[in-house]
Amino acid sequence: MATTTGRDAGRTALLRELLPPVTRRRTRIGLVSGGLGTYWPQFPGLLPQLRESAGHVAERLRRMDAEVTDAGFVSDAEEGAAAAEQLRRADCDLIVLFLATYLTSSMVLPIAQRSHAPVLVVDLQPSERMDHASFDTGAWLAYCGQCPVPEVGNVFRRAGIPFRSVSGWLRQESAWRRVEQWVRAARVRAALRHARHGLMGHLYPGMLDVSTDPTLLSTTFGSHVEVLEFDDLRHRVERVTEAETRERMALARRVFTLDDSVADEDFAWGATVSVALDRLVADFGLDTLAYYHRGLDGELHERLGAGMILGASLLTARGVPAAGEYELRTSVAQLACQCVGTGGSFTEIQALDFEDGVVEMGHDGPGHLAVSSRDPLLRGLGVYHGKRGWGVSVEFDVRHGPVTLLGLGQDADGTLSFVTSQGTVVPGPLLEIGNTTSRVDFGRDPGEWVDAWSASGVGHHWSLTVGHHTADFRAAASLLGIGHREV
Repeated sequence: MATTTGRDAGRTALLRELLPPVTRRRTRIGLVSGGLGTYWPQFPGLLPQLRESAGHVAERLRRMDAEVTDAGFVSDAEEGAAAAEQLRRADCDLIVLFLATYLTSSMVLPIAQRSHAPVLVVDLQPSERMDHASFDTGAWLAYCGQCPVPEVGNVFRRAGIPFRSVSGWLRQESAWRRVEQWVRAARVRAALRHARHGLMGHLYPGMLDVSTDPTLLSTTFGSHVEVLEFDDLRHRVERVTEAETRERMALARRVFTLDDSVADEDFAWGATVSVALDRLVADFGLDTLAYYHRGLDGELHERLGAGMILGASLLTARGVPAAGEYELRTSVAQLACQCVGTGGSFTEIQALDFEDGVVEMGHDGPGHLAVSSRDPLLRGLGVYHGKRGWGVSVEFDVRHGPVTLLGLGQDADGTLSFVTSQGTVVPGPLLEIGNTTSRVDFGRDPGEWVDAWSASGVGHHWSLTVGHHTADFRAAASLLGIGHREV
């Protein structure tokens, strides 16, 4: 994980004060605990002990910023079926099956089949080891949660249900970190299942790799793609008052350092567009926004497209990722990065430094301010390379330390996959051209890394987030039912 300095913490606090994050539906975790009811009359002290363990599991899950539906403790197949119905109604993003002692697979299979949610099997014995000298059969059975795990795994495989498990003991923090990883993955699944992705403008001509079938997101994740016109933005820009523009400029001055190259007229226009973007996102209930418009000869739509960067960066900082060049799949990757708690910034390869062994990365347009190593800069540009228009751009270098790249790859059969790579941002010379930039060391020859990354099917844009999170994204891909590739 990336470390946070006092300066970073202060900047994060300021951003939260000025740009309060958007609120989304909380992750919903279902919980059902169980054991074989035949044991209860045979060993009267067993069930109370197991219920106490189940209560501890429920409490730990509630601490993970999740809404927990506890379906209780089941003792036979009939009670398992009733729990399945309760969890089905709860619309869970992940169901945790706590195997407190041995139980039969018939008790839990209906839960996995009927709830329409991915399942995590958890078996956590009361302590690190049994007291062999004093334990009788009843005391041993409290440590027997691992016994049915292979049985459940076998039956899930035969039923075509993905099997996932965490085995350990009740207060083993390493086991709980593994559980928490699955809860973070469920947060990604929840966000993508319910996301509303804004797609405004048209495809950047010739970029075949970024072309995405909007229906594919709906059929793969359950997301909705809202197709927007730049006139939807124009309509709202026309209603922004001068007072609102001045207020947004004042906010931007607190968030950014203004370079001398920023023209007052361009700054005011970017602030006006920013206010309108906020309204666009609110009016359509958007969770992400991907956009592009070419325009001609300084006409209004060209100016709107050129005035997006300030507002899109502020939206991204609030947790509504924005990506230029009509990059719908990258905006989805940015949202996934946002869900693991570290933000995601729009990125591509800039150049290779073979002397230092690094890949230089970055992009013009919106960046995620949370990954910046310093106060972000607003720079005025007389021309946007490869795009029409001019105006204010955001510039910063990415915080030094571990980073993860996440992109969405697509195969010939149309299926999507998460593609990840982990590296380390290191110091060194950077371009000062109004881009977010970084120098990433992947621990190998940079040319070889580019070859391997390009062969993954990722496309030429992706999301960069601070910290090492490949394990989180691998788990999220599992819950989403898509592939995962690591470079």
